[in-house]
Amino acid sequence: MTTLATHPPELGARGRWTVLAVCALSMFLVGLDTTIVNVGLPAIGEGLGTGTRGLAWVVDAYTVVLAGLLIVSGALADRFGRRRVFRCGLVVFGLTSLACALAPSLGVLVAARALQGVGASMLSPVALAIVVNTMPDPRERARAIGIWASVFGLSMAAGPVTGGALIDTFGWRSVFWVNAPVVVAALVLVAVFVPADRVREGGRGRGRERDGQRGREQDGQRGKERDGQRPRRLDLPGQLLLTVALSLSVGVLIEGPRIGWGSPTALTCYALFAAATAAFVRVELRRPEPLMDLRLFRRPRFAGAVLGAVAVFAALNTGLLLNTLYLQHTRGWTPLAAGAATLPMALGATLCAPWSGSLTGRHGPRRPLLLAGGFTAAGGLCLVGLGPDTSVALLLTAYLLIGIGFGFANAPLTNSAVGGLPPSRAGVAGAITSTSRQVGAAVGIAVAGALVAGVAPADLAVASRPGWLLVTGCGLLLLAVAKTAGGAGAVGRP
Repeated sequence: MTTLATHPPELGARGRWTVLAVCALSMFLVGLDTTIVNVGLPAIGEGLGTGTRGLAWVVDAYTVVLAGLLIVSGALADRFGRRRVFRCGLVVFGLTSLACALAPSLGVLVAARALQGVGASMLSPVALAIVVNTMPDPRERARAIGIWASVFGLSMAAGPVTGGALIDTFGWRSVFWVNAPVVVAALVLVAVFVPADRVREGGRGRGRERDGQRGREQDGQRGKERDGQRPRRLDLPGQLLLTVALSLSVGVLIEGPRIGWGSPTALTCYALFAAATAAFVRVELRRPEPLMDLRLFRRPRFAGAVLGAVAVFAALNTGLLLNTLYLQHTRGWTPLAAGAATLPMALGATLCAPWSGSLTGRHGPRRPLLLAGGFTAAGGLCLVGLGPDTSVALLLTAYLLIGIGFGFANAPLTNSAVGGLPPSRAGVAGAITSTSRQVGAAVGIAVAGALVAGVAPADLAVASRPGWLLVTGCGLLLLAVAKTAGGAGAVGRP
């Protein structure tokens, strides 16, 4: 077995920021693939002969698997080496992207998207862990997280624009083909610039070390885990229960309008979800090394960061899907025009994310979270009265406000969650944060899809109004989360 050393290799300033750039490129893929497909959903539905409900599975098959596996991928990275798991994730992501591009039917596409989520789960938490461990200074780390969040936010917001241009020119399959050259470039850059983890490998020396530690492990297992002296064991029961709970919740949201919210099938799913959630909590509280340390949620700052991340990504993905369907179905815009309409969102996210990282480093997470909540709520309020002839100026203003809110949110939420755990556990810390993001994305897509499934194009604007109320509510929730966040003293060494 291979275990990670406590301290990462030391790099100069140029080396540290180069590592950040390489990780950001790979994270760009994950964020881009979360939203680039949205603008192509009408074209995918026409090409594969499926409706809104099937299209929601195309998006959520990826996000549910991604959310379900992020934490175990972070634990694997802490145990077997972050660069090794990172490279493996790139390979899986690239191969499954090709499978998506070649999918002959909806079922094959959904399955390939699920496998693509497996590869993406090895990228998101591990990239953040590499960045956090490369940046030992707390303020430099806060700035780096701001840049990381900026790139991730840019990829999320730029996905519809990129997807629209590709679909108009080459068809919907091109949104998956485009991943291949980026994956190849990322693999080369990781091999050249990202240093290998310092590891201690097997053999008799390790056996003697293990024998000498056996007694101490029996008496101080949890303490050693907290101190980061060794990576945690895998929690397969917890992993299975988490995946089941996420799949059931998203599945009911997507299929609810078809099967009926009070039907026997729906009631059975509710009961199974409650049982899986209760079993997950019970298993995690009893295991010495759980998949998710639920005791962390007793800390208001950590719990608020996780809840805020769910809210931010639920708002973003609800807005993106409703925008895509409304502009293309109700107003007859092309994929490129519908994607271009989100440019203000991309601009707001790109400009405000680095600013948010700087504010977080100087003043703590509260100020940027207040800004994030205010702008997100304002953007949602702009469209709660959406109609078939709503002015383009109002649409663009709403997208800009939501993008600004998204840009301000990521850095303080990420820093709050990661800052509460030791750097040696950064893989797991990043995984918990990333899981909450993807849960929010999956819920947002499922809710938006449920609102407009089977709705005629002329009625889609009115049907989508509750979705914009949800976006507003997510912004208000961020304002509440800001109260749990610390001020300037909240940014420090874990």
